[in-house]
Amino acid sequence: MNIYFHIAQIIISIALTAAILFQLRNSSLGSMFGGTESAVYHTRRGVERTLFNITIGLSIAFFVITILNAIVIG
Repeated sequence: MNIYFHIAQIIISIALTAAILFQLRNSSLGSMFGGTESAVYHTRRGVERTLFNITIGLSIAFFVITILNAIVIG
């Protein structure tokens, strides 16, 4: 059963990394560190909101799998 937690953790971590990278708007180096041309707040709509919710779900799933993996191993 321990191997299933490891496999699930690897798959979720890859999906979480991809979801985070898809959220980057442009590939300039300044935007990676928080520097944007305009600091205007906007609401997320459509695909951007769906991707944001998927990222939150994946991060929660990763946290739960990590805790379960630590409990099973420990």
